[in-house]
Amino acid sequence: MNTIFIVLPILTILMFDLGLVLKPADFKLIAERPKPVLIGLGGQIILLPLIAWGLIELSAVSIQLSAFSIIGIMLVACSPGGSSSNVFSMLAKGDVALSVTLTACSSIVTLFTLPLIMAWVTAGVGEAVNIHLPVGKLLVQNIVLMVVPISIGFVLNLFRPETAAKIHNVLKRVAMPALVLLVTIFFVQHRQTIVAEIGSLGLMMTALILATTGCGALLARLCRLSGKERRTLVIEIGMQNAAQAITIACSPLIFNNESIAIPAIIYALMMNLVLLAYVGLTKMSKE
Repeated sequence: MNTIFIVLPILTILMFDLGLVLKPADFKLIAERPKPVLIGLGGQIILLPLIAWGLIELSAVSIQLSAFSIIGIMLVACSPGGSSSNVFSMLAKGDVALSVTLTACSSIVTLFTLPLIMAWVTAGVGEAVNIHLPVGKLLVQNIVLMVVPISIGFVLNLFRPETAAKIHNVLKRVAMPALVLLVTIFFVQHRQTIVAEIGSLGLMMTALILATTGCGALLARLCRLSGKERRTLVIEIGMQNAAQAITIACSPLIFNNESIAIPAIIYALMMNLVLLAYVGLTKMSKE
């Protein structure tokens, strides 16, 4: 079974679902509370890739990562947000409006930052394994699979809010099981490779999650944000759009290489474990 035929509808559904909860007021938040929005975007767009590359450089001393793994790790780091982060923000007693705003903004900004960073990465490590990045095709694919469904959901919510709410109530129950199904199928298909690399990549992806969530918490505290804003930034900066990373890795138009998707699969597993533990801690918090 070709994974791309599963991940494409999942990513489209996730982006459409994000549009269904977007309101014009969410974009006003940028002007009303620019500090948490700018800090969150800075963490997602700039800090995440820097941390990922730093971890890759540090690991080179003891772990021999393949070029496919390096490209896959950086692809995860360049794919922030996703509608699942809004659910986790709600569960963690965070600022859901801020979460939605950050997810929408990062989805737009990464249309341009992701190709730039990944072009640099593939130029550095991809040549040896004959991996090249067609930047134009990546931009078109992201517009079709992300911007278009978000826009359709947004317009539907603007003119038919009751219908949008009903559809969202269905999709929010479907999206996570669909992602779990994708991870399960991918694991079965590539179990030998995943088992062989789970030691190095599992450690790397867990370190990435812990480092980014920790930096998100530190940034929020240094900037004196409220408790709800801090919890949201921890999740938004630490939680990546694994579905987007898998789509780009497997797409026949882009990398067309499922080995590049393995870090995203392992990341999806570790991310949910770490963030569920974080949500559990917030439940016990009095803040």
